Amino acid sequence: MDEKYLTYLKQNRKKIGLSIVIFIFLVALGIFIFSTMESNIPPKSSNNTVYVAGDGSGNFTCDGIDDQVEINQALEYVAKNSQFSTVHLKGPNTYVISDSILIGNNTILEGDDTAVVKLQDNANWPVGNPMITQMGSHGVYGVTIKGFEIDGNHDKNEDRQRGQGYYNMIKFLDAKNVDVNDMYMHDGHGDGLRVERGANITYYNNRVYKLGHDGLFAIDCLNVEAWNNRITCRTNSGLRVWNSNHVKFHDNVIDSFYHWSAGGSGIQIEKTTGIVNDVEVYNNTINNTYGPGIWLIGYGETYPEEEAQNVHIYKNTLYNTGTNPSIDWVGGVVTSGFYDTLIERNVFDGVYHAAIVQMYPPSSEDTDNSVDLSPQGTGYKTIVRNNIIIDTQKRKKDPDGTGYAVINYLPETHSFVLENNCLYNNTGGNYKNASSTTDIYVNPLFVNHNKHDYHLKSNSPCIGAGYVPSNSSKELDENENKINIGRYD
Repeated sequence: MDEKYLTYLKQNRKKIGLSIVIFIFLVALGIFIFSTMESNIPPKSSNNTVYVAGDGSGNFTCDGIDDQVEINQALEYVAKNSQFSTVHLKGPNTYVISDSILIGNNTILEGDDTAVVKLQDNANWPVGNPMITQMGSHGVYGVTIKGFEIDGNHDKNEDRQRGQGYYNMIKFLDAKNVDVNDMYMHDGHGDGLRVERGANITYYNNRVYKLGHDGLFAIDCLNVEAWNNRITCRTNSGLRVWNSNHVKFHDNVIDSFYHWSAGGSGIQIEKTTGIVNDVEVYNNTINNTYGPGIWLIGYGETYPEEEAQNVHIYKNTLYNTGTNPSIDWVGGVVTSGFYDTLIERNVFDGVYHAAIVQMYPPSSEDTDNSVDLSPQGTGYKTIVRNNIIIDTQKRKKDPDGTGYAVINYLPETHSFVLENNCLYNNTGGNYKNASSTTDIYVNPLFVNHNKHDYHLKSNSPCIGAGYVPSNSSKELDENENKINIGRYD
């Protein structure tokens, strides 16, 4: 070895040793930093899922305070990494949030049924700030929310009024392809799911209890479907659309929490400026609602007939609807401002005021804005056929002159066509400003009236007695080539 090199090593061995130590330290530090960063990045998973937990078992860990921070970190990671699609909230755990959870496009937010997203006590959020909403202001698409519980923590936030835009559970603007299913949403100040200017909205298999506004509220939306939901209303409606079209509400069970502060209808279809001419409401059971069972209302500036027509209400069961003692616009189906509405093959039992009534509430009873709710046009027609209407009760407010099967308070602008209905034991009588030549007035003979089994006994006079050319009732009896009156074949 070169003597000069050996001499150099002897003279500089301390410097060389120090350099080696520093190099090793830097390498170790880099490995530590990288591993620390890696620990915050969810590993690749075969199901493309990022996990959030409260016990350290997830990719992100919440501690019960400001838990939206970690949930939003997980959602942001999914939004930025296309190989991931899902954020899963692990249970059993309660995730307490002090601000909104923000979800991006093409994202699934799901959870165990023991995972709870809960509004913090005394949240003091500004109006319009929802619990779950979109990341950006330019709309959202491809969102699924499913499987967990949302606790609106109403009783620990009573400084805010219900139904005034506070603490909506899920709210989206300019949204497409939104799916909310298998959720438990309860004790809120606002809506369960609210979508404005949306399309392709599905809402199903949810349990909704005592919200502060509507269970589902779709405004200016297209293609809205809700089914198999179990909803107990507190303040407003179970299912509601406003200026929305291509709507299907079916196979839901809806009732109301009975309290002096309760109100609203089971299902509400509302039209002011939009087109509402393709709506189906069928196979629902609606009972003990504070307001109408179904409320169909069009109002505002005069609109063409084709913008408010062809609402089809069929094969529903409504009993004891309209229990509110403080308003007069109660009943089974309360309607005004729509053309060619078809109401058929429903069962109305013990509803208050009237099974089907054409009227609108006075402005003094519109608790939100006191707007004029009267329809401005004429020629509104409702076709009522093949329904069973029994035991209608007088309404609780101003009961005189109520308790009929069918009432028309607007005979100058609205009319009924009544065909092959079965009317029986209605307290006030059968018709008020309406008539029929084909209805029958006999006991329909249900299988078990007391238990609300409205199937027909084999000797029921309603079997085969229906109006045959019905649009929805195509299940003709094989022997008689006829259909039944009432919901069931």
